[in-house]
Amino acid sequence: MKLNRIGALLIITFWLSISAAAQSDSSQTEEEVMGVLDAFMASFSASDPEAHTATYHFPHFRLAQGNMASWQTREDAINVHKFLFKNLPSTGWYRSEWIDRKIISISDSKVHVATRFRRLREDGSEIVVTESLYVLTKENGRWGIKLRSSYL
Repeated sequence: MKLNRIGALLIITFWLSISAAAQSDSSQTEEEVMGVLDAFMASFSASDPEAHTATYHFPHFRLAQGNMASWQTREDAINVHKFLFKNLPSTGWYRSEWIDRKIISISDSKVHVATRFRRLREDGSEIVVTESLYVLTKENGRWGIKLRSSYL
């Protein structure tokens, strides 16, 4: 009977240590993913195509307004974003910011993040609030945005 209790305690201790390690890994993944999303938004608001596309993995995909856009290389994405950042201010846009972000699925190589963000004018008034889904993947030891889907 005593041996069964010791065995049970060993199993529980082993399970708890594995669970704690998994939570620690998950917390680190969450921090790294949120860091990528922070850099994504900061570089977008700074109209910096090089820094912005550094948050992507390629090929990169964006589903918006019923159309799937894809960029095979970083250079492709930089060129598109140069055009976007040149023209976006004509809509009244000054910057964008996250309202909230929630990880809805997580593994050691892929994370799904449900987001809400807003586009703002220079005076701080809202242009639009929208929801998006971001899929980040870990490739070659680095987290990056592989796919995003939004209504803009």
